Amino acid sequence: MTERIGVGMIGAGFNAQFHIRSWVSVRDADINGIFDRNTEKAQEAASLARVLNVGKPKIFNSVTEMVADPNIDAIWICSPNFTRIEVMEEIVNAVELGKGKLKGVACEKPLGRNVAEAKKMVELVKRAGLLDGYLENQLFEPTVQRGKEIIWKRGAFSAGRPYLARAAEEHGGPHSPWFWEGTLQGGGVMNDMMCHSVEVARFLLTDPAKPRTSLTPVKVTAHAENLKWQRPHYADILKNYSSGKLDYFNRPAEDYARAVVEYVDDAGEKLIVETSTSWCYVGAGLRLSMELLGPEYSMQINTLDTDLKVFFSRDVSGKAGEDLVEKQNAEIGLMPVVGNEENTYGYDVENRHMVRSFIEGKRPLENFEDGLNVTELLMTGYMSAEQEKTIAFPPPNLETFVPKVAKGEWNPRRK
Repeated sequence: MTERIGVGMIGAGFNAQFHIRSWVSVRDADINGIFDRNTEKAQEAASLARVLNVGKPKIFNSVTEMVADPNIDAIWICSPNFTRIEVMEEIVNAVELGKGKLKGVACEKPLGRNVAEAKKMVELVKRAGLLDGYLENQLFEPTVQRGKEIIWKRGAFSAGRPYLARAAEEHGGPHSPWFWEGTLQGGGVMNDMMCHSVEVARFLLTDPAKPRTSLTPVKVTAHAENLKWQRPHYADILKNYSSGKLDYFNRPAEDYARAVVEYVDDAGEKLIVETSTSWCYVGAGLRLSMELLGPEYSMQINTLDTDLKVFFSRDVSGKAGEDLVEKQNAEIGLMPVVGNEENTYGYDVENRHMVRSFIEGKRPLENFEDGLNVTELLMTGYMSAEQEKTIAFPPPNLETFVPKVAKGEWNPRRK
């Protein structure tokens, strides 16, 4: 009989529930536990798991209690960015004290809010002797995986390797107030979403027969701005949304960011990654787009270019929601529908890979080292944006660098 494992979810919010919904495509694991400081959220996530028949999760009172349960073999960290180190330390302490045994830990993006935190996560998981997976769902999107396979088998084989990758993620803004707060989240849209874009673009440019280290980043040029949410009308919206906690007049985070990462491959060929992210995109909803270009070929992906669209006239009324697409912006008009978001965005393929890796005792192909590399690139991007110049990679003092936006000191309207 194929071995099954029990998975515990730390965090029960929007992201964790995406993982739970994707679990209908995961055959070798059950969701056996949930921990969230918000008991109501934990109950909601547990109910979802039971309805989908992907587990009968126990609601735990602490991370240590979860580790100690013999029905928990691996943990998915889906809690907010500012809790990651604390959660990981509690997992490792529980394992080292012999309170429980785990096969591995998977952590959502970003691995850390800065390089020091990301390095700490790598050190902790190694200290505990656990397998580690970095939950970068966009890399596992079926269109990304299949597109890369075709390009490298046909285009690169005949005409030479691809040399330019573009990736963008855009929507109208995060779900929870803490995401908007630079000091809690670690930055703005660059930290929140460019982590996806730089990694999926790197993946597309990497020869499938070679490791990640076959690409070496050499320069980063980035720009960050607040285009929408510091305007008085929108700053007031955020203030009211957060019961007065968010002050985008004086303490904004960037809602737009762009970066160019220059690489060289192991043959000395120059490669370029272009990324663009924003929280100020007004469209049908979340839009993910990727391109891969080579000497005689190209590939394009756009998640809003769907095979299902619906139209509702102005006489059709309904409450606001996200039943058609994540970050949905309208309920009338001609709108694309993403039929299976968990699959389109790569969650089910990602989770199958992590589960099988842990069962087979193998380190996942996307792991904490990759999460650290992504954080290093993002922090170099923040350096570039602050200094308004191209930064050679790796820059000095990268491990101790904390972006101004993460310290509550960034305000583009007060330059």
